[in-house]
Amino acid sequence: MVASQDPAYVDHPLLIPAFIERRLYQIQLAGAARDANTLVCLPTGLGKTTVSLLVTAERLHEVGGKSLFLAPTKPLVQQHADFYRTALDIPEDDIVVFTGDVRPDDRAALWEDARIVIATPQVVENDLIGNRISLEDVTHLTFDECHRASGDYAYVYIGERYHADAKHPLVTGMSASPGGDQEAILEVCENLGLAEVEVMTEEDADVAEYTHNTDVEWVRIQLPDEIIEIRDALNEVITDRLEKLKQLGVAKSTKPDVSQKNLNRMRAELQRLMNADKSEGYKGMSTHAEVMKLRRAVELVETQSVESVRRYFERQRNAARSSGASKASQRLVAEPKVREAMRKAESFDGLHPKFRRTRILLAETLGLNDGERVIVFTESRDTAEALVEFLSENFSVHRFVGQGDREGSSGMTQKEQQETLDRFRDGDFEVLVSTSVAEEGLDVPEVDLVLFFEPVPTAIRSIQRKGRTGRQADGRVVVLLAENTRDEAYFWISRRREKTMKQELRELKGSAPDIEAELDSAQQALASFASSESSTGNEGVDGDESEDQPPKTTAASTGANNGQSGLADFSPSEEELARAEPDDTDEDESADADADGDTESSEPTGTIAKAQSDDGVEIVVDQRELDSNIARMLSKRDDLTTRLETLAVGDYVLSDRVAVERKSVSDFLDTLTGGDRSIFEQIADLTRHYARPILIIEGRGLYEERNIHPGAIRGALSSIAVDFGVSVLFTEGEDDTAEMLATIALREQTERKRNVSVHGGKSSKTLDEQQEYVVSAIADIGPVTARNLLEAFGTVEAVMIASEDELQDVRGVGAVTAERIREVIGADYR
Repeated sequence: MVASQDPAYVDHPLLIPAFIERRLYQIQLAGAARDANTLVCLPTGLGKTTVSLLVTAERLHEVGGKSLFLAPTKPLVQQHADFYRTALDIPEDDIVVFTGDVRPDDRAALWEDARIVIATPQVVENDLIGNRISLEDVTHLTFDECHRASGDYAYVYIGERYHADAKHPLVTGMSASPGGDQEAILEVCENLGLAEVEVMTEEDADVAEYTHNTDVEWVRIQLPDEIIEIRDALNEVITDRLEKLKQLGVAKSTKPDVSQKNLNRMRAELQRLMNADKSEGYKGMSTHAEVMKLRRAVELVETQSVESVRRYFERQRNAARSSGASKASQRLVAEPKVREAMRKAESFDGLHPKFRRTRILLAETLGLNDGERVIVFTESRDTAEALVEFLSENFSVHRFVGQGDREGSSGMTQKEQQETLDRFRDGDFEVLVSTSVAEEGLDVPEVDLVLFFEPVPTAIRSIQRKGRTGRQADGRVVVLLAENTRDEAYFWISRRREKTMKQELRELKGSAPDIEAELDSAQQALASFASSESSTGNEGVDGDESEDQPPKTTAASTGANNGQSGLADFSPSEEELARAEPDDTDEDESADADADGDTESSEPTGTIAKAQSDDGVEIVVDQRELDSNIARMLSKRDDLTTRLETLAVGDYVLSDRVAVERKSVSDFLDTLTGGDRSIFEQIADLTRHYARPILIIEGRGLYEERNIHPGAIRGALSSIAVDFGVSVLFTEGEDDTAEMLATIALREQTERKRNVSVHGGKSSKTLDEQQEYVVSAIADIGPVTARNLLEAFGTVEAVMIASEDELQDVRGVGAVTAERIREVIGADYR
């Protein structure tokens, strides 16, 4: 019998000794990620974060600078920060956390001194847009759960800015499930500038040693007649609305189980009609909105609970009663069949059969089988809350939901989330009922059962959920499926996509050259960072060694490691390689052989943003405008910079005299019909503080989107333009708005030589501004007339004592205005 030995550990100057266990697959992945912008694919629970940690340690040691680690949620950020602080032999204060809980000014100060920043992407995106931080010195950027890097998600913007701004960029993307097919995986690579894909699966010999079986069972649930009646009533209305869309020529079928893909296609066709100013397009879009709302109600009653559909109907009723309600919401709650379904839901006093089955499964796991922990995943927060209430009669249960508050449902703060996970880990309660917030990456303790209250139609989410079990021992996953509902469709879709993803990953394994062939010219330029000649640690630098950075010394380049064992070259030993599959060696060799040695390339183009300009043209953006893409678009331009503030007046400040209030068509119509502040209050504030105020109305359908008489809309626009003296501009969409703002700002600041000045805030005003403010407040005459009066009379005092005749000699002041001014100044105070 061979005597047991202590496991080997990775040795490195920046790692705590004997802390990181030496696993061959992690060493191989880290070695690949050190030398190129790499997508690392590894099953959940096998230490993707450790791979990134190893690369970060090497980059900080060899290249310097700082490391940025992005994770999609606050609990994940805190989890990674705790791990980094425990594993790295650097002062804890050098590792800082950036979330929305840290003030922007504090983040700017912390960024300067930090060596490692672990953050949510939205915070970093905001700081980049606001020019509070620079990515110039970031030598390693990690995107955790990088499959999110699509569309408008902050990862995409940060990836573009990083490749544009960083002097020595290196990117590592990490995911257990990067995409459902090769196209989706390639999209992630393109958006983040990744040139290599490294995949490890459970089939790899070294990985298999650390994985356990996870049995997946599905339990079929039969719905009672009462629930089917509610569903059928709603489906009748869906059929009727689809018939209307069919008459418009956009729907091909009236079956209520129409796929989301077909609904998306219908929406695109309706959008084309709207772009052509066809009235049918606007009517059809409203009908389409009804179908979407009805489908959601059907999904809730079929797959969630009657309680969740009751709450959904209540929200729809409240929305329909609100001022400025959409026509879709109003028609929906007025529809007789929908009202019938509402009554049936409210009178139903039974339980959805999934609730009973959940209780049985928990009793088996925690009682009969002596289990300790169970996670129940559900799509709906309403269902999560109902489940907690129901299961609490027999088990110790807690919910785990996101931070956002909703009508009738409060979210959880980051502190509450962390405390709940800690208590679950410590065994204070048995059952965690969670929405999707616990799916991705959270260090949820090993559980005996993962219960899907419903299947999810995406491979990524299915894999993420299953990854909560089977980490330390064999695990069990149970999926509840309501018969003859979309549950079954979702289940088979997820199974098919999961198989497709695994097959794609097998095919992508070791196939970086194939990926490079698929990438555009910008990515080809990025791929050169992986060249063997650029393994100096200064990726992106021309062939000559940087004067600021010493040449990298590794075992690969010198044949020795200067006495430092383990991490210096991320190279597995010959003995370790001998234990691995033969293909592993071939992959490493082929990657080296295919590396492009030419480090000189043209500046990346395509999706890569340009670094910001120091030319002095600036646009101040209100923080609340970050919900749109406009600030992102502006911040990518090389002819201006952006700055974020919480503006008291307006949404964008373009000079000392020009501020812009931006409204989408929906927002504009909402402000006409109520809300916190009417459009006239907002415009009045704008005109008091800026001489050239502008209102931008963005989008189409101004006269069709709400049940507001066109004459009322025209009257409002006339008042804004004539009574308030505000310029009203119309734009097609966010792109057009961004271009309009940039054009005005460049014209004001470059041609007119006017600097940016934010008015209306708490900052102290100049003497001129204070004088203009005092005079403009008289009888609401506004800033333009105030300036004319001051120019004519010279002082505020002279304006106050001027007669009506003298006042009328000033441009813009007529008899009525002069009389009103004298009345305000000379009348007795009562």
